[in-house]
Amino acid sequence: MADVREIKNRMNSVRDTMKITNAMHMISTTKLKQAKRALNKTEPFFEELQKTMHDIIKRFPSAPYIFFEDEENQKISKKKTCYLVITGDKGLAGAYNHNACKLALEHMEKNAGEESCFCTVGIFGYHFFSKKEYNLKKDFQFTASNPTLKKARLIADELVDMYLSRKADEIYVIYTKNESAISSKTIIEKLLPLSKENFQVREAASELPIYPSAEEIVSALVPDYLTGYIFATLMESYTSEQNARVMAMESATRNAKIMLQEMSIVYNRLRQANITQEITEVVSGARAQKNKKKMKFKEGDHSLS
Repeated sequence: MADVREIKNRMNSVRDTMKITNAMHMISTTKLKQAKRALNKTEPFFEELQKTMHDIIKRFPSAPYIFFEDEENQKISKKKTCYLVITGDKGLAGAYNHNACKLALEHMEKNAGEESCFCTVGIFGYHFFSKKEYNLKKDFQFTASNPTLKKARLIADELVDMYLSRKADEIYVIYTKNESAISSKTIIEKLLPLSKENFQVREAASELPIYPSAEEIVSALVPDYLTGYIFATLMESYTSEQNARVMAMESATRNAKIMLQEMSIVYNRLRQANITQEITEVVSGARAQKNKKKMKFKEGDHSLS
C-alpha cells in the first residue's frame, strides 16, 4: 500500500490536472458559442445563392452544366475519387478526429477499384494520412482552428481545379455535424459533381432574366456555392470539435473530483493509522520507561538491605 507522502503527491497531481481540464472546458465553451454565431451570420447569403441556382436549373434542366452529373461521368469505369477530410488540430476531444478518418477509409475500401486521394483540414488528419502512406494531395493547415470564409474559398478553388482538370472525377467531404449539445454525427457528402435533383425541390421564379446563358451563370455560381458549403462544413466540424472537447473536459474534471474523493479517504485512513501508531509507540515507550524506573528502584531497595 502507498504511504501518506505518495498519496499526497498523487492528490496534488490530480488537482493540477483538474485545473487544466477545467480551464480547457471554459475555453471550449466560449469557442463553441462564437462558432455558432459565425455560422448563423453567414447562412442567409448562401441560402439565397442556393435559391438562385434552384431557379435557374428548374427553368433550364437540360442545359449542359459542367459541374453536374451527366452520362459521360457515369460511364467512367474507374473513377478518381478525392476525399476532403476535416479533423482538428488538437486531441482531447474524444473520438472526434478518429471518426472522420475512419469513415473516409471505410468509404475508400467500399470503392476499392477506384483511385483515391485525400485532402485534409487539420493537423490530426494530415499526420494520420501522411504516416500511413496514403495518397495525400493537399493539406490545408491552420484552417480547423480558425475557419474563415477566405480559407473556405481557397479550399473550394483547389477542389474545383482538381475537378475541371480531371484529377478527380468525384469529390467527397467528410465532416462532423453537431446534432445537439450532447451528440454529433460524422457524415460523408458528395461535393462534385452536383446532382440536378437536389436543386429541383422548389418552384422556379416566374420571371428570371438569364444573361448571357444559364450554363455560364451556374458555372460562375458553383464556386461560390461550394465555398459556402465548405465553410458550413468547417464551422459544423469546428462546433462539433469544441462540443466534444467540452464534454471530454467535463468528464475528465468529474473523474478527477471522484479520484480526489477516493484518495482523500485513503489518505485520511493512512494518516489516522500513522497517528494511532505513533501514539501507541509513545505510550509503549512511556510505559517501558516507567517499568524500567520501577526495576531500578527495586534493585536499589535490594542493595540497601
